[in-house]
Amino acid sequence: CYLYCRPMSASEKRISTSEKETALIAAEIGQKLRPGDILCLYGTLGAGKSVFARALIRTLCANNNLDVPSPTFTLVQTYETSDTIISHFDLYRIKDPEELYELGWEEALDGITIVEWPERLSALKPPKTLDIIISTIENDPNSRQIEIKDS
Repeated sequence: CYLYCRPMSASEKRISTSEKETALIAAEIGQKLRPGDILCLYGTLGAGKSVFARALIRTLCANNNLDVPSPTFTLVQTYETSDTIISHFDLYRIKDPEELYELGWEEALDGITIVEWPERLSALKPPKTLDIIISTIENDPNSRQIEIKDS
């Protein structure tokens, strides 16, 4: 599994100069994820969290044309693969972390869990996650710094 067995340093920074490069980085990570892994996506509005999540889910589902809508209004979208369930949470509209229990939070942790706006998890954030911090780069609107780190 990615979080416990990966032969990488505890933190790595990559630069993406396009959505395509961001998708390639996400696909690379997606190939290493296993059930029980929790990926937390940090970044401001428009940083590229949804682009990253969409590419990751398409990789995990082995379908580059899969329709992957943002769960901004549904709060969670699930996808089934032959190995596991993928749960994609967008917590932007969550007011209280307790709302997650109604969305199937505990059950989702058995599969692969992707969380946008994980700051809203508060005490519900599991102790072991793979944190992806996506930051814009000043004076370069198409580029992003993508920091990958274990927590």
